Amino acid sequence: MPDGHPGAVPVPDLDAYSVRLRRLHEAGPGGERPGGGAPRSLISASWRRSMDAGIDPETPSAPPAFGRQDIREVRAAHPMSALLPLVTGTLLETAEASAHILIVADADGRVLWRDGDRRVMHRADEVGLADGFHWGERAIGTNGMGTALAARRPVHVFSAEHLVRALHVWSCSAAPVIDPDSGDVLGCIDISGTTRALHPATVTLVETTARLAESHLALRMHERDGRFRARHEGRLRALRGEPGALVTATGRVVAGDRALRWGERVRLPESGDRVILPDGRTAFLDPLDGGFLLRLGDPARVPVLTLSFLGTEHPSAHLDGVRVPLSPRHAEILTVLALNPHGMTAGRLSFHLYGDQGNPVTVRAEIHRLRAQLGPAISAKPYRLACAVEADFLRLKDLLAAEDAAPIARAYGGPLLPRSEAPAIRREREELEGQVRARLLLRGAPDDLWAYAETEYARNDIQVLERLIAALPPDDHRTVAARIRLAGLDLP
Repeated sequence: MPDGHPGAVPVPDLDAYSVRLRRLHEAGPGGERPGGGAPRSLISASWRRSMDAGIDPETPSAPPAFGRQDIREVRAAHPMSALLPLVTGTLLETAEASAHILIVADADGRVLWRDGDRRVMHRADEVGLADGFHWGERAIGTNGMGTALAARRPVHVFSAEHLVRALHVWSCSAAPVIDPDSGDVLGCIDISGTTRALHPATVTLVETTARLAESHLALRMHERDGRFRARHEGRLRALRGEPGALVTATGRVVAGDRALRWGERVRLPESGDRVILPDGRTAFLDPLDGGFLLRLGDPARVPVLTLSFLGTEHPSAHLDGVRVPLSPRHAEILTVLALNPHGMTAGRLSFHLYGDQGNPVTVRAEIHRLRAQLGPAISAKPYRLACAVEADFLRLKDLLAAEDAAPIARAYGGPLLPRSEAPAIRREREELEGQVRARLLLRGAPDDLWAYAETEYARNDIQVLERLIAALPPDDHRTVAARIRLAGLDLP
């Protein structure tokens, strides 16, 4: 009997081993050991776990885990479903040709999918070796799938090594599939057959397929990492020398000084934003879309959000110098929150954005998406901007409270979010426009009035154009432009 593989049965005489196992069962798994000692250590440990779980060796079949009507939905939602083409393409033909069955189970040992030799599958139905049944050790005792999952290693379970006697006509080889991203067990791959049909070396073939599946998962993981880094490396640069790293939602460090500061993985807290590093230091987590920014800086450090929303159909936002893509609705939300620094409830924010037809549920969903980009810069209960805000429209409001008109003309680039129809934005836009116009007509120098006349709303403002014509020399190019604009208007 081959013994080079850790999952194989390491005994030279299978018949003698079988006799010894039968005697152990006759004495009772928990009873006195007859001459010849215990089964191999892997199986002994599994028997102890199974008996501690209260498994009855006379159990006739594995228990159902979910109903037939649920199996399709459960299977489709499980990450192992994406690996089925690879697994079946590698193993199914071999299983069918050798009168075996191929099984894929989840991390709890619940069978998601089974195929193979039809006669063997019919016989497997008798013991619940079928879709929807539970083959974890705590459900049916020592078996290939359950023991591979419990031990996190490939195993071959031979005949009477099963604790349950109804399984003694079966042997199985199984290997767990480990998620390279989280390090968690996703499920396992198993080939089962009758005792003399399944060779213990089958475990090598199953393990190879499991490793191939993990390589496929690793490739997809590295692709996600690349996209995550591309989106957020600017946040690292924005730290300006402060130690930091990009960390996935599963705690893997994918950018930053991994070797010297963080290691390959950090243990994320169940709640809060603090991480204790292996050397005892405390680091802080800022949520990002797809993961976190991990930094060693001052926890009281306040990020700076810069908003440029005046006179543009493409409003822009930068968090600590890093551009944040904005949808029109997100720009409206940030405007309303910036204008209300004490915060707002979801209901109130909904009214400002949608009027009486607003729905707080819609606002909560939009805030959730926005927080994925801005992280702790947005707080909840109430919703508010928990950061320093530098917005062109806020600066304009401050300038309007002063006496000098020149800075107003330079700061006013046009109407606030000109395409927005949100009630609160329309009111604020019209109010700003009215104040700017009144201040410049009252106190603006010709240069200030011309700067205002170059904006969308004032381009054809009759009163502004007439004031320019009166204030500027007749041969000034701005006077000529003002006359042309006036001539093009349909005046009464």
